[in-house]
Amino acid sequence: IVIILLLAWVFASIATFRHPRKGSVPLKGWRRTMIRRALSCLTRTVFFVMGFRVKVKGKIAGPLEAPIFVAAPHSSFFDAIVSALTGMPSMVSRAENLSAPLFGTILSSLQPVSVSRQDPDSRKNTVTEITNRAMSGGQWPQILIFPEGTCTNRSCLITFKQGAFIPRVPVQPVLLRYPNKLVRRALSRRHKELCVMTLCQPFTRVEVEFLPVHVPTEEEKKDPILFANRVRETMASALNVPVTDHTFEDCRLMISAGQLTLPMEAGLVEFTKISKKLNLKWNHVREQLDTFAAIASASKGGRIGIEEFAEYLKLPVSDVLKELFLLFDRNGDGTIDFREYVIGLSILCNPANTEETIQMAFKLFDMDDDGTITEDEFACIIQSALGLPELDVSQLFKEIDADETGKLSYDEFKDFALKHPEYAKLFTTYLELQRYQLNMAEEDDFECPEANDAPARKSTGPGSETTAIARNKAHPDGNEDDNSSTSDKKDD
Repeated sequence: IVIILLLAWVFASIATFRHPRKGSVPLKGWRRTMIRRALSCLTRTVFFVMGFRVKVKGKIAGPLEAPIFVAAPHSSFFDAIVSALTGMPSMVSRAENLSAPLFGTILSSLQPVSVSRQDPDSRKNTVTEITNRAMSGGQWPQILIFPEGTCTNRSCLITFKQGAFIPRVPVQPVLLRYPNKLVRRALSRRHKELCVMTLCQPFTRVEVEFLPVHVPTEEEKKDPILFANRVRETMASALNVPVTDHTFEDCRLMISAGQLTLPMEAGLVEFTKISKKLNLKWNHVREQLDTFAAIASASKGGRIGIEEFAEYLKLPVSDVLKELFLLFDRNGDGTIDFREYVIGLSILCNPANTEETIQMAFKLFDMDDDGTITEDEFACIIQSALGLPELDVSQLFKEIDADETGKLSYDEFKDFALKHPEYAKLFTTYLELQRYQLNMAEEDDFECPEANDAPARKSTGPGSETTAIARNKAHPDGNEDDNSSTSDKKDD
């Protein structure tokens, strides 16, 4: 195998000698012929030496008939056998791979579409480059793309990425099958284990089937997602496997969940679907997974119960907290999984956790208007919001009091609110309750002039009950010096 790789490097070096780098000009003439014949033959030989027996079905389309090959399901590096069968087409590869010794030269001779993680416009540039090559009329080699974007266990086809379908050109679906028991068991393992287990059997059977070229309709040309989904459905039907809305990002979340000692399935949130509906970003969801893992670490199965939820918020289980928990628990099974947690934060908490809400909440806690919140002021509102007059909130207060001064500044309060949006719903619920009670008191004052005599009308002036309620809305006991009635105090 080493000798074959060295020969491949020699041919690749000759073919790319004094040729412009970075894929700016396609290889033509003898250079391209050498790559197609020499590297294709050497690649087949490598797989043959490793014990692979390849069976090909269907007809391979030419570059004018189908500029792009889409292969699935993608399960391992062994899938590179498709390259040898299709005349060593170009692929999408990380830019770092081109600088690797030996393999970098071989890969460069295939003129891949390079992707750079350091370039913020890399995704856009990659799609543009694929489009230009696909519409070059055969000047560039055909492009081989694994539209799933990641490896799976071959039990289904996950969501196809749009890169192969945005150019709106015909594509040829390529199916990969490994009808071997040992390989099927190894597919869920790491690549090293997969390689060892595969080489342990005398030979490995591979079936590569080239389906008829899929020419996009006018409707599919206008909608790359529709184009991708229809090609996927065709391939899934031929493979006799289901399709799923999970994506490459879900696989990354699964890996992250496993690293956080959560069940790997905890990361399956159908990221692409919810990210489009809720306008979520990958980094933000990944941070939420860390928080979820911190809450669910004590529970079995990677789900959050009401007890874990209350412990995380450092609050006791109360009716108000149960109501908040039920808002997260979308299927009503008494627990919250990661998907429900993400949706709950996005729909319930983050919209409520605005600068305006934080300012209003801070003013609500700051009863004496001195610009800080004491523990007594903090306890008064939390106790009122939860309906627990004996609640001890000292531990929660200490967590917010970052500088340990015994008083909360606005910056400390804001920083805590942004990091823990779960509290936002508690604050806004309490604020809405106060507004409702204030409106009810105003309606009572409006009705008083009709039912009572003239002295009662004074309540609508500057020193009215409305002003007293607004000023003392944080104090359940109200102001002892005002002229409020008993019923008004109960409303307050």
